[in-house]
Amino acid sequence: MIENYEDFKDAVFRLSKIDLNAYKERQMKRRIDSLIRKNNADSYQEFVDILKKDKKIYEEFINYLTINVSEFYRNPTQWQVLERDILPYLIDKFSDNLKIWSAACSTGDEPYSLAMVLSKFIPLNKIKIVATDIDKQVLEKARMGLYKDKSLIGLPQEFKTKFFRQVGSSYQVTDDIKKCIEFKQLNLLKDNYPSNCDLIVCRNVLIYFTDEAKDGIYKKFNNAMKKDAILFVGSTEQIIQSATYKFTSLKSFFYKKIDEL
Repeated sequence: MIENYEDFKDAVFRLSKIDLNAYKERQMKRRIDSLIRKNNADSYQEFVDILKKDKKIYEEFINYLTINVSEFYRNPTQWQVLERDILPYLIDKFSDNLKIWSAACSTGDEPYSLAMVLSKFIPLNKIKIVATDIDKQVLEKARMGLYKDKSLIGLPQEFKTKFFRQVGSSYQVTDDIKKCIEFKQLNLLKDNYPSNCDLIVCRNVLIYFTDEAKDGIYKKFNNAMKKDAILFVGSTEQIIQSATYKFTSLKSFFYKKIDEL
């Protein structure tokens, strides 16, 4: 019998393998309680029963949990640093055959942005980016590559002109950019990470995790990277005491791996 939020977290883990203990509780519980009311359930037990019976509501629940907020070229000045300083450094260090992982990629705005910036340095047929997210629904949207105009507000016009075609009031990523990205499902808290990465991009997701969960993720990022590889984080996600995880700050929001843990 599910009598409280603690019991509910256990039930969700059994259903989905998503560990709600790793998320900041106040904001996550508020989101979940709102969703329960929306589905006219009177208790955690009743809502779990609904999740077990209704696949559509279950998928909506997973989508709701994973907090998908994304846009192309988010925080443009940071993308300019990536283009001006970081990518030339990586290509000089590791050649243009870079292994890149976009972690928690949401609807694909980020890995597509990466491919577009990389195209200034590397032929499109040599760009390979692994993009992962826990949420199957957003991965399906990412593979489709169809976006409203507001998602492209921060994107340089040259990319919008070259790599999108207009479909009604929306814009679709061209196939030559789509071919650069391999989308996969991955849970940052429990699944195996890609290995020997030259660049990991994980932005605006770790703010939702507890300090303990972030600690584990940073350690696993280190293990997934080559020495001197780069981790690119979000604008509110500076790594406090980055040396603890064997990273050093190369530029604001860009961390270089200095050693194995």
